[in-house]
Amino acid sequence: MPESSFIYVSGPDDFLALRAASAAWKEMVATVDDDFSQEVISGHAGKVEDVEQIVNRVREATQTLGLFGGRRVIWLKGCSFMADNLLGRAEGTQKACDDLREILEVITPDEVGVLISASPVDRRKRFAKWLEKEGEHVASGGVDSKGNGSDTLLAILEEECESLGVSMKRSTQEILLNKVNANARLLLEETRKLATYLGEEGSEVTAKLIEELVPNFGEGDFFETTEAFFSRNLKWTLEALRRHFFAGHDARPVIASLQNRNRLLIQLKALIDGGEIQVGGRGISKPGFEQAAAKYNDRFDGLSDKSNFNVFTQNLWYMGKLVGERRLPTLKRLIDHQGEFIKAFEEIVERPNEQEEALRNMAIRCLA
Repeated sequence: MPESSFIYVSGPDDFLALRAASAAWKEMVATVDDDFSQEVISGHAGKVEDVEQIVNRVREATQTLGLFGGRRVIWLKGCSFMADNLLGRAEGTQKACDDLREILEVITPDEVGVLISASPVDRRKRFAKWLEKEGEHVASGGVDSKGNGSDTLLAILEEECESLGVSMKRSTQEILLNKVNANARLLLEETRKLATYLGEEGSEVTAKLIEELVPNFGEGDFFETTEAFFSRNLKWTLEALRRHFFAGHDARPVIASLQNRNRLLIQLKALIDGGEIQVGGRGISKPGFEQAAAKYNDRFDGLSDKSNFNVFTQNLWYMGKLVGERRLPTLKRLIDHQGEFIKAFEEIVERPNEQEEALRNMAIRCLA
Protein backbone atom coordinates (compact mmCIF):
# COMPACT_ATOMS: atom_id res chain seq x y z
CA MET A 1 0.00 0.00 0.00
CA PRO A 2 1.39 3.46 -0.86
CA GLU A 3 2.57 5.54 2.07
CA SER A 4 0.01 8.03 3.48
CA SER A 5 -2.85 6.89 1.28
CA PHE A 6 -5.31 8.48 3.74
CA ILE A 7 -5.33 11.20 6.40
CA TYR A 8 -6.23 10.35 10.00
CA VAL A 9 -7.03 13.11 12.53
CA SER A 10 -7.47 12.29 16.22
CA GLY A 11 -7.04 13.86 19.64
CA PRO A 12 -8.46 14.05 23.18
CA ASP A 13 -10.55 17.15 22.44
CA ASP A 14 -13.40 16.67 19.94
CA PHE A 15 -13.54 20.38 19.10
CA LEU A 16 -9.84 20.56 18.22
CA ALA A 17 -10.06 17.28 16.30
CA LEU A 18 -12.94 18.68 14.23
CA ARG A 19 -11.05 21.95 13.74
CA ALA A 20 -7.95 20.16 12.45
CA ALA A 21 -9.99 17.81 10.26
CA SER A 22 -11.94 20.73 8.76
CA ALA A 23 -8.66 22.37 7.76
CA ALA A 24 -7.46 19.13 6.15
CA TRP A 25 -10.79 18.70 4.35
CA LYS A 26 -10.60 22.22 2.94
CA GLU A 27 -7.26 21.33 1.36
CA MET A 28 -8.62 18.04 0.02
CA VAL A 29 -11.69 19.51 -1.69
CA ALA A 30 -9.44 22.03 -3.44
CA THR A 31 -7.95 19.10 -5.39
CA VAL A 32 -11.25 17.99 -6.98
CA ASP A 33 -13.19 19.58 -9.84
CA ASP A 34 -16.79 19.66 -8.59
CA ASP A 35 -19.10 19.16 -5.59
CA PHE A 36 -20.20 15.75 -6.89
CA SER A 37 -16.66 14.48 -6.23
CA GLN A 38 -17.00 15.21 -2.49
CA GLU A 39 -18.75 13.04 0.10
CA VAL A 40 -19.02 13.40 3.86
CA ILE A 41 -20.05 10.31 5.84
CA SER A 42 -21.03 10.65 9.49
CA GLY A 43 -19.05 8.33 11.74
CA HIS A 44 -21.47 8.61 14.65
CA ALA A 45 -22.77 5.21 15.76
CA GLY A 46 -24.98 4.09 18.62
CA LYS A 47 -24.78 0.33 18.10
CA VAL A 48 -22.75 -2.27 16.21
CA GLU A 49 -25.23 -2.32 13.32
CA ASP A 50 -24.61 1.40 12.80
CA VAL A 51 -20.86 0.79 12.56
CA GLU A 52 -21.41 -1.93 9.96
CA GLN A 53 -23.61 0.43 7.90
CA ILE A 54 -20.97 3.18 8.10
CA VAL A 55 -18.28 0.80 6.82
CA ASN A 56 -20.56 -0.27 3.96
CA ARG A 57 -21.10 3.38 3.02
CA VAL A 58 -17.33 3.94 2.97
CA ARG A 59 -16.89 0.87 0.77
CA GLU A 60 -19.49 2.13 -1.70
CA ALA A 61 -18.01 5.63 -1.70
CA THR A 62 -14.48 4.42 -2.42
CA GLN A 63 -15.72 2.22 -5.26
CA THR A 64 -17.82 4.94 -6.91
CA LEU A 65 -16.17 6.61 -9.87
CA GLY A 66 -16.02 10.37 -10.22
CA LEU A 67 -18.71 11.95 -12.41
CA PHE A 68 -16.22 12.78 -15.14
CA GLY A 69 -13.65 10.18 -14.21
CA GLY A 70 -11.81 12.57 -11.90
CA ARG A 71 -10.58 12.12 -8.33
CA ARG A 72 -13.05 11.78 -5.44
CA VAL A 73 -12.54 12.78 -1.79
CA ILE A 74 -14.34 11.23 1.19
CA TRP A 75 -14.49 12.40 4.81
CA LEU A 76 -15.46 9.82 7.44
CA LYS A 77 -16.35 12.45 10.02
CA GLY A 78 -16.43 12.18 13.80
CA CYS A 79 -16.07 8.44 14.36
CA SER A 80 -17.58 7.57 17.73
CA PHE A 81 -16.88 3.84 17.64
CA MET A 82 -13.14 4.04 18.38
CA ALA A 83 -13.45 5.13 22.00
CA ASP A 84 -12.89 3.05 25.12
CA ASN A 85 -16.57 2.28 25.71
CA LEU A 86 -19.04 -0.57 25.28
CA LEU A 87 -19.47 0.08 21.57
CA GLY A 88 -15.75 0.42 20.95
CA ARG A 89 -15.00 -2.83 22.80
CA ALA A 90 -17.76 -4.85 21.12
CA GLU A 91 -16.62 -7.81 19.02
CA GLY A 92 -18.84 -6.71 16.13
CA THR A 93 -17.24 -3.27 16.15
CA GLN A 94 -13.76 -4.78 16.04
CA LYS A 95 -14.82 -6.91 13.05
CA ALA A 96 -16.22 -3.84 11.28
CA CYS A 97 -12.95 -1.96 11.94
CA ASP A 98 -11.05 -4.86 10.34
CA ASP A 99 -13.31 -4.53 7.30
CA LEU A 100 -12.64 -0.79 7.17
CA ARG A 101 -8.93 -1.48 7.33
CA GLU A 102 -9.20 -3.80 4.31
CA ILE A 103 -10.97 -1.05 2.37
CA LEU A 104 -8.27 1.50 3.19
CA GLU A 105 -5.52 -0.93 2.24
CA VAL A 106 -6.62 -1.16 -1.39
CA ILE A 107 -7.63 2.42 -2.20
CA THR A 108 -5.62 4.28 -4.84
CA PRO A 109 -4.75 7.80 -3.61
CA ASP A 110 -4.69 9.17 -7.17
CA GLU A 111 -8.32 8.15 -7.58
CA VAL A 112 -9.74 8.47 -4.04
CA GLY A 113 -8.69 10.64 -1.11
CA VAL A 114 -9.90 9.59 2.34
CA LEU A 115 -9.98 11.63 5.55
CA ILE A 116 -10.90 10.00 8.87
CA SER A 117 -11.49 12.03 12.04
CA ALA A 118 -12.20 10.62 15.50
CA SER A 119 -12.29 11.77 19.13
CA PRO A 120 -11.95 10.35 21.69
CA VAL A 121 -9.89 7.35 20.60
CA ASP A 122 -8.61 4.34 22.52
CA ARG A 123 -5.09 4.31 21.11
CA ARG A 124 -4.46 0.84 22.56
CA LYS A 125 -6.78 -0.72 19.99
CA ARG A 126 -5.27 -2.52 17.00
CA PHE A 127 -7.16 -0.45 14.43
CA ALA A 128 -6.19 2.90 16.01
CA LYS A 129 -2.53 1.87 16.05
CA TRP A 130 -2.74 0.85 12.40
CA LEU A 131 -4.33 4.16 11.38
CA GLU A 132 -1.56 6.13 13.10
CA LYS A 133 1.17 4.01 11.53
CA GLU A 134 -0.11 3.68 7.96
CA GLY A 135 -1.90 7.00 7.43
CA GLU A 136 -0.86 10.61 7.53
CA HIS A 137 -1.63 11.11 11.20
CA VAL A 138 -2.60 14.57 12.47
CA ALA A 139 -2.69 14.79 16.28
CA SER A 140 -5.07 17.63 17.08
CA GLY A 141 -3.91 18.13 20.66
CA GLY A 142 -5.96 19.33 23.64
CA VAL A 143 -5.81 18.77 27.38
CA ASP A 144 -6.30 15.18 28.49
CA SER A 145 -7.43 13.95 31.91
CA LYS A 146 -3.91 14.37 33.32
CA GLY A 147 -3.52 17.91 32.12
CA ASN A 148 -1.18 17.09 29.25
CA GLY A 149 -1.45 19.39 26.24
CA SER A 150 -2.07 22.78 27.88
CA ASP A 151 0.73 24.26 25.75
CA THR A 152 -1.29 23.34 22.66
CA LEU A 153 -4.31 25.28 23.91
CA LEU A 154 -2.18 28.29 24.78
CA ALA A 155 -0.62 28.21 21.31
CA ILE A 156 -4.09 28.11 19.73
CA LEU A 157 -5.17 30.99 21.97
CA GLU A 158 -2.14 33.01 20.89
CA GLU A 159 -3.00 32.36 17.25
CA GLU A 160 -6.62 33.39 17.82
CA CYS A 161 -5.57 36.62 19.57
CA GLU A 162 -3.32 37.49 16.65
CA SER A 163 -6.12 36.91 14.13
CA LEU A 164 -8.49 39.09 16.19
CA GLY A 165 -5.98 41.90 16.58
CA VAL A 166 -5.76 41.77 20.38
CA SER A 167 -2.96 40.93 22.79
CA MET A 168 -2.93 38.92 26.00
CA LYS A 169 -0.06 38.34 28.41
CA ARG A 170 0.92 34.75 29.14
CA SER A 171 -0.24 35.00 32.76
CA THR A 172 -3.58 36.38 31.54
CA GLN A 173 -3.93 33.55 29.03
CA GLU A 174 -3.52 31.04 31.85
CA ILE A 175 -6.21 32.80 33.89
CA LEU A 176 -8.59 32.49 30.94
CA LEU A 177 -7.63 28.84 30.48
CA ASN A 178 -8.46 28.17 34.12
CA LYS A 179 -11.72 30.11 33.83
CA VAL A 180 -13.00 27.92 31.00
CA ASN A 181 -11.70 24.74 32.66
CA ALA A 182 -9.34 24.00 29.71
CA ASN A 183 -12.25 23.62 27.28
CA ALA A 184 -10.99 24.44 23.78
CA ARG A 185 -14.35 25.52 22.34
CA LEU A 186 -15.10 27.83 25.28
CA LEU A 187 -11.55 29.19 25.18
CA LEU A 188 -11.94 30.44 21.61
CA GLU A 189 -15.54 31.61 22.02
CA GLU A 190 -14.71 33.65 25.13
CA THR A 191 -11.65 35.12 23.40
CA ARG A 192 -13.82 36.29 20.49
CA LYS A 193 -16.30 37.78 22.96
CA LEU A 194 -13.53 39.70 24.74
CA ALA A 195 -12.11 40.96 21.44
CA THR A 196 -15.57 42.10 20.33
CA TYR A 197 -16.05 43.96 23.61
CA LEU A 198 -12.74 45.80 23.19
CA GLY A 199 -13.67 46.78 19.66
CA GLU A 200 -10.38 48.41 18.63
CA GLU A 201 -7.54 46.41 17.15
CA GLY A 202 -4.35 46.39 19.17
CA SER A 203 -6.15 46.47 22.52
CA GLU A 204 -5.00 44.26 25.36
CA VAL A 205 -7.21 41.73 27.11
CA THR A 206 -6.42 42.15 30.79
CA ALA A 207 -6.94 39.86 33.77
CA LYS A 208 -9.41 42.40 35.18
CA LEU A 209 -11.48 42.29 31.99
CA ILE A 210 -11.56 38.47 32.10
CA GLU A 211 -12.71 38.52 35.72
CA GLU A 212 -15.53 40.92 34.83
CA LEU A 213 -16.77 39.34 31.58
CA VAL A 214 -15.94 35.64 31.56
CA PRO A 215 -18.16 33.33 33.64
CA ASN A 216 -16.67 30.43 35.54
CA PHE A 217 -17.02 26.97 34.06
CA GLY A 218 -16.66 23.58 35.75
CA GLU A 219 -14.47 23.74 38.82
CA GLY A 220 -13.69 27.41 38.33
CA ASP A 221 -16.72 28.52 40.36
CA PHE A 222 -16.10 31.65 42.49
CA PHE A 223 -12.67 31.85 40.89
CA GLU A 224 -12.02 35.53 41.48
CA THR A 225 -12.39 35.57 45.27
CA THR A 226 -10.37 32.38 45.63
CA GLU A 227 -7.66 33.60 43.27
CA ALA A 228 -7.47 36.96 45.00
CA PHE A 229 -7.27 35.38 48.45
CA PHE A 230 -4.45 33.01 47.58
CA SER A 231 -2.60 35.76 45.76
CA ARG A 232 -2.37 37.28 49.25
CA ASN A 233 -3.92 40.48 47.90
CA LEU A 234 -6.25 41.87 50.57
CA LYS A 235 -7.50 44.82 48.49
CA TRP A 236 -8.41 42.56 45.55
CA THR A 237 -10.04 40.03 47.89
CA LEU A 238 -12.27 42.65 49.52
CA GLU A 239 -13.24 44.03 46.10
CA ALA A 240 -14.07 40.54 44.83
CA LEU A 241 -16.24 39.91 47.89
CA ARG A 242 -18.06 43.19 47.29
CA ARG A 243 -18.84 42.20 43.69
CA HIS A 244 -19.91 38.73 44.81
CA PHE A 245 -22.42 39.97 47.37
CA PHE A 246 -23.54 42.93 45.24
CA ALA A 247 -24.71 40.31 42.69
CA GLY A 248 -26.82 38.74 45.43
CA HIS A 249 -24.79 35.56 45.92
CA ASP A 250 -24.41 33.51 49.12
CA ALA A 251 -21.31 33.15 51.32
CA ARG A 252 -21.29 29.36 51.56
CA PRO A 253 -20.00 28.63 48.03
CA VAL A 254 -17.13 31.09 48.59
CA ILE A 255 -16.11 29.35 51.80
CA ALA A 256 -16.34 25.95 50.11
CA SER A 257 -14.16 27.15 47.22
CA LEU A 258 -11.57 28.57 49.62
CA GLN A 259 -11.53 25.34 51.63
CA ASN A 260 -11.14 23.21 48.50
CA ARG A 261 -8.14 25.23 47.31
CA ASN A 262 -6.63 25.35 50.77
CA ARG A 263 -6.86 21.56 51.20
CA LEU A 264 -4.88 21.08 48.00
CA LEU A 265 -2.28 23.65 49.03
CA ILE A 266 -1.81 21.99 52.42
CA GLN A 267 -1.06 18.70 50.71
CA LEU A 268 1.22 20.30 48.12
CA LYS A 269 3.09 22.33 50.72
CA ALA A 270 3.68 19.23 52.87
CA LEU A 271 4.99 17.31 49.83
CA ILE A 272 7.25 20.17 48.76
CA ASP A 273 8.66 20.77 52.26
CA GLY A 274 9.29 17.03 52.61
CA GLY A 275 11.18 16.88 49.32
CA GLU A 276 8.62 14.48 47.86
CA ILE A 277 7.85 16.62 44.79
CA GLN A 278 9.89 19.20 42.91
CA VAL A 279 8.60 22.43 41.36
CA GLY A 280 10.39 24.09 38.47
CA GLY A 281 9.71 26.61 35.75
CA ARG A 282 7.44 24.14 33.92
CA GLY A 283 5.45 23.22 37.01
CA ILE A 284 5.54 20.08 39.15
CA SER A 285 7.87 17.30 38.02
CA LYS A 286 5.67 14.45 36.77
CA PRO A 287 8.00 11.55 37.82
CA GLY A 288 8.24 12.84 41.38
CA PHE A 289 4.50 13.43 41.56
CA GLU A 290 3.80 9.88 40.37
CA GLN A 291 6.31 8.41 42.84
CA ALA A 292 4.68 10.30 45.71
CA ALA A 293 1.25 9.11 44.54
CA ALA A 294 2.41 5.49 44.64
CA LYS A 295 4.05 5.98 48.04
CA TYR A 296 0.98 7.50 49.71
CA ASN A 297 -1.71 5.62 47.82
CA ASP A 298 -2.79 3.66 50.90
CA ARG A 299 -3.42 6.92 52.79
CA PHE A 300 -6.21 7.79 50.36
CA ASP A 301 -8.13 4.53 50.39
CA GLY A 302 -11.52 5.01 48.74
CA LEU A 303 -10.58 8.37 47.17
CA SER A 304 -9.58 7.27 43.67
CA ASP A 305 -12.06 9.60 41.93
CA LYS A 306 -11.26 13.27 41.53
CA SER A 307 -11.40 14.93 44.94
CA ASN A 308 -9.71 17.90 46.62
CA PHE A 309 -9.11 15.59 49.59
CA ASN A 310 -6.63 13.65 47.41
CA VAL A 311 -4.14 15.87 45.57
CA PHE A 312 -3.02 12.92 43.42
CA THR A 313 -6.41 12.79 41.66
CA GLN A 314 -6.00 16.36 40.43
CA ASN A 315 -4.87 17.83 37.13
CA LEU A 316 -1.05 17.97 37.36
CA TRP A 317 -0.79 21.05 35.15
CA TYR A 318 -3.27 22.93 37.33
CA MET A 319 -1.47 21.87 40.53
CA GLY A 320 1.73 23.26 39.07
CA LYS A 321 0.00 26.57 38.43
CA LEU A 322 -1.19 26.75 42.04
CA VAL A 323 2.36 26.61 43.38
CA GLY A 324 4.51 27.77 40.49
CA GLU A 325 3.89 31.52 40.32
CA ARG A 326 3.79 32.58 43.93
CA ARG A 327 5.43 31.85 47.25
CA LEU A 328 3.20 29.55 49.25
CA PRO A 329 2.27 30.47 52.83
CA THR A 330 3.77 28.35 55.58
CA LEU A 331 2.09 25.06 56.39
CA LYS A 332 1.02 26.49 59.75
CA ARG A 333 -0.65 29.48 58.09
CA LEU A 334 -2.51 27.24 55.64
CA ILE A 335 -3.80 25.14 58.53
CA ASP A 336 -4.79 28.33 60.37
CA HIS A 337 -6.76 29.35 57.25
CA GLN A 338 -8.88 26.23 57.58
CA GLY A 339 -9.73 27.26 61.14
CA GLU A 340 -10.69 30.75 59.95
CA PHE A 341 -12.95 29.31 57.25
CA ILE A 342 -14.75 27.23 59.86
CA LYS A 343 -15.08 30.27 62.12
CA ALA A 344 -16.54 32.33 59.25
CA PHE A 345 -19.05 29.57 58.51
CA GLU A 346 -20.15 29.51 62.14
CA GLU A 347 -20.58 33.30 62.04
CA ILE A 348 -22.84 33.27 58.96
CA VAL A 349 -24.98 30.56 60.60
CA GLU A 350 -25.37 32.73 63.69
CA ARG A 351 -25.80 36.00 61.73
CA PRO A 352 -27.16 35.12 58.27
CA ASN A 353 -27.83 38.78 57.45
CA GLU A 354 -24.17 39.73 57.95
CA GLN A 355 -22.50 37.30 55.56
CA GLU A 356 -20.36 39.83 53.72
CA GLU A 357 -19.09 41.31 56.97
CA ALA A 358 -18.17 37.84 58.25
CA LEU A 359 -16.12 37.04 55.11
CA ARG A 360 -14.50 40.47 55.02
CA ASN A 361 -13.39 40.05 58.63
CA MET A 362 -12.08 36.57 57.83
CA ALA A 363 -10.05 37.92 54.89
CA ILE A 364 -8.57 40.70 57.03
CA ARG A 365 -7.56 38.27 59.78
CA CYS A 366 -5.89 35.97 57.24
CA LEU A 367 -4.21 38.51 54.96
CA ALA A 368 -3.65 41.76 56.86
